[in-house]
Amino acid sequence: MKGAKSHELDVALPAGELWGIYGTLRLAELAVELLPDVIAKTVVEEGDGGTGSLVRVVYPAGSPGPSYHTEKFVKIDDEQMLKEVVVVEGGMLDLGFRSFLFRFEVIEKTGSSCTVKSSIEYELDEEHAANEAYATTDALAAIVEAVSKHLLEKKTGA
Repeated sequence: MKGAKSHELDVALPAGELWGIYGTLRLAELAVELLPDVIAKTVVEEGDGGTGSLVRVVYPAGSPGPSYHTEKFVKIDDEQMLKEVVVVEGGMLDLGFRSFLFRFEVIEKTGSSCTVKSSIEYELDEEHAANEAYATTDALAAIVEAVSKHLLEKKTGA
């Protein structure tokens, strides 16, 4: 069984400013800093944040489901402002998913605004179909909203 879900958020910031976060390891750092109840820690296991990098994402103690996942950056396109990451260990794979991909796209609307689209694509074994409920964009949406709010506050000095 295959599936896909997405979330979009309009942000009153230039696309390039947001891509400066999303296209780098800074996204993982900010996620831990701004949302410690969603992501407890990240560890770069391999690479410098470019394509091929491996990052271990550890969830807070007591979180439902797996305690961590390791993700691999499979596509970082600075021109399209697109980042794709696949889970290679733990996380959703421990719940019967055959594959699980996160995608972030920063889409320029005007010179001073953009849309951040976060999405997931997955494939799940039929015998674990009940676990599809775990496949949500909630954590991605929380990260996008927190990072956007942080950058807007930083820009306005709030």
